[in-house]
Amino acid sequence: MIRYLKRGIDAQIQADDDTKVRATVEGILKSIEARGDEAVREFSKKFDNWDPADFRLSQAAIEAAVKQLSPRELQDIQFAQTQVRNFAQLQRDSMKDIEVETLPGVILGHKHIPMNAVGCYVPGGKYPLIASAHMSVLTAKVAGVKRIVATAPPYQGAPHPAIVAAMHFAGADEILVLGGVQAVAAMAIGTASIKPVDMLVGPGNMFVAEAKRQLYGRVGIDLFAGPTETLIIADDSVDAEMCAVDLLGQAEHGPTSPAILLTNSEALAKATMAEVERQLAILPTAGIAAVAWAEYGQVIVCDTIDEMVQVADDIASEHVQVMTIDPSVFLERMTNYGALFLGPRTNVSFGDKVIGTNHTLPTNKNARYTGGLWVGKFLKTCTYQRVTTDEASARIGEVCSRLCHMENFAGHGEQANLRVRKYGKRDVAWYQPVAAL
Repeated sequence: MIRYLKRGIDAQIQADDDTKVRATVEGILKSIEARGDEAVREFSKKFDNWDPADFRLSQAAIEAAVKQLSPRELQDIQFAQTQVRNFAQLQRDSMKDIEVETLPGVILGHKHIPMNAVGCYVPGGKYPLIASAHMSVLTAKVAGVKRIVATAPPYQGAPHPAIVAAMHFAGADEILVLGGVQAVAAMAIGTASIKPVDMLVGPGNMFVAEAKRQLYGRVGIDLFAGPTETLIIADDSVDAEMCAVDLLGQAEHGPTSPAILLTNSEALAKATMAEVERQLAILPTAGIAAVAWAEYGQVIVCDTIDEMVQVADDIASEHVQVMTIDPSVFLERMTNYGALFLGPRTNVSFGDKVIGTNHTLPTNKNARYTGGLWVGKFLKTCTYQRVTTDEASARIGEVCSRLCHMENFAGHGEQANLRVRKYGKRDVAWYQPVAAL
């Protein structure tokens, strides 16, 4: 039996909030499309109190930002980037171009072609999410993207030096200090001062996520990565302290970040709820985490592993931390998740910051149909074909002609018939234009 010891706010309230966000974003996008740089600057002043002479950082400004960091801070950024780069390169190396002769004289293949221009959004208004620069810019660089534009909002009235350094080390070609909907809109739509990109990537708040959704089609996007979600799957092999730490460690992202405990131990569930309250009394970011826990936190108790797998797949959470006697059960059986963190020795924070896997992951149940950001997202897998002999062209043409006739596609059929007449045996009587059959 599946039972809820704690639920979040009503789904209708969430839906109403989403409607308001959609309307706000739609208005901003229309304004930027109509007025370009003027509107971008207007929204930057309104939302971030940021009105620089140029949103793009000069090389001198980038170098000055790097110099503000200590040697240890620079080493830590570079350590994290090495892990992300290494894993991204392994992923890229696993993607092979292919070319194969499927029939005598018929050659098919595909190539993985990098995007020409990508815009990478790095959240940084509330928390300076330095790691998002590694995850987007660096991964795009490994993929071979030709032009990478990276942007982050100002932090306390200035470019955040560590974000700028991370973007620079990761290989950004252009660095903007610009946040929110106005940033992704400027990159996607283009303005007099910002050349448009072909794809937007990176996480963001609900407004940034909605902007990406509305801009999809005009540009590509990586995925819908909204407010952070975490699901802790635990049994009595771990204690309430660890469960509570891992729940609140993600709830602090924002007041709409779901944090869910799924367990087969009612004792652990109740102890964790009590421990969360104890930790909220001392957590420096409790002002945010407490709202997220109160309104979006859930505690679910199941009787069996089968029920736990079922519920976990239905939730389809962005992050799934598995702390059970045998975490491999969930690796083998779960199908809907952004990323798995198996066992108590790892955790979502490792993945968020340093271990090497990408932290831009699907939210809002989108893990049902997509994984997270990875090097393959920056590559277009494009096919080609080559027919090298007369015999192959005529043989394929014969079958193609008959199939076109069944579909009443006269023009398609004539493409095939022409090849049969040109390259086939002249005594074959059937290769007449489809319209004449």
